[in-house]
Amino acid sequence: MLTVRSCIKSAMSKNYLFAGASSAIALQTASMLQHDGHQVFGISTKPLSEGYNQSFLVERYSQGFFPVLEQPLDGLVYFPGTINLKPFNRLTPADFTRDYEINALGAAMFIQQYLPNLKKSEQASIVLISSVAASLGLPFHGSISMAKAALEGLTRALAAELAPSIRVNCIAPSLVDTPLASKFVDTDEKRDQLAKRNPLRKIGSASDVAGMVSLLLRDESQWITGQILAVDGGMGTLKL
Repeated sequence: MLTVRSCIKSAMSKNYLFAGASSAIALQTASMLQHDGHQVFGISTKPLSEGYNQSFLVERYSQGFFPVLEQPLDGLVYFPGTINLKPFNRLTPADFTRDYEINALGAAMFIQQYLPNLKKSEQASIVLISSVAASLGLPFHGSISMAKAALEGLTRALAAELAPSIRVNCIAPSLVDTPLASKFVDTDEKRDQLAKRNPLRKIGSASDVAGMVSLLLRDESQWITGQILAVDGGMGTLKL
């Protein structure tokens, strides 16, 4: 197991830890927080060459694989996710298991691992990433919608259990233009069709979601907990 000793930080600086740190949204969020003088540590199943104050490579997101950290943590964000779209009759038990393990169970294990570190902070925040598919019925989303709905249930349960010292919130985006979604936006025709389905007539960017993640980690959101916040261009609530 890896051990990282306490970091010396200024009174205004905070420590944040990201799982799924190689994602475009995670990297954008880290940049925003570091710009304001905070330290951001990254855990990833893919090698990270830059973007974090310190990074760790793991085999998977489950207990026994997370690095041991000694310092207080002021915030956790769990970014790992899947986009596994298939007709319902083609989904296998392996599909359901993989989506659940990556999206929901991994988040629970991540939080369990670092809960002692969060309790060392005077006011900590946890942010999880769901999907508009958890609340909006979409074809071919049977497996991912189940997994993300579980994550939203975890958000509310933990927000109640960990209050008042640790806030827990979840962001539910619609499709975001990132490498994970590249096969859905790899032609102008696809991009145009997807944009037209959105009330704001656009596909989300990494910075759109990163801005909300950053806000939920900061003291400016200290009266927000137990919320599923849509960052989806209105897709989950509007029909034009």
